[in-house]
Amino acid sequence: MSTLFEKIGGEPAVEMAVDKFYLRVIEDERIKHFFEGIDMNKQREHQVAFLTYPFGGSQQYSGLSMRKAHQRLVENLGLTNEHFNAVVEDLVATLQELNVPEHLIQEVGEIAESIRADVLNQ
Repeated sequence: MSTLFEKIGGEPAVEMAVDKFYLRVIEDERIKHFFEGIDMNKQREHQVAFLTYPFGGSQQYSGLSMRKAHQRLVENLGLTNEHFNAVVEDLVATLQELNVPEHLIQEVGEIAESIRADVLNQ
């Protein structure tokens, strides 16, 4: 059986989705302030590596844990469920724009939901 990573088109599709996702995010009034002063090229690389792992395209992820990576955002910038929801909405809209089938978008949503508590340091 193929992985979600393979089903959505592998590395080129993930890279394209991440590029379009961040274009959407930096325009989103609800969350764009979290990305001010961030090296978006580096952020993009982190996001591609991260998504590749839970989508089944890699057996390992060497980045920071979700809890550690977002701790500063929670403690200093007030990252909340509302912001997390906005990120998921932007991701879903990006995947819909790229004509990813709904059942695969649902899988992505389930993966996102599975990390909510860690991202929000709960």
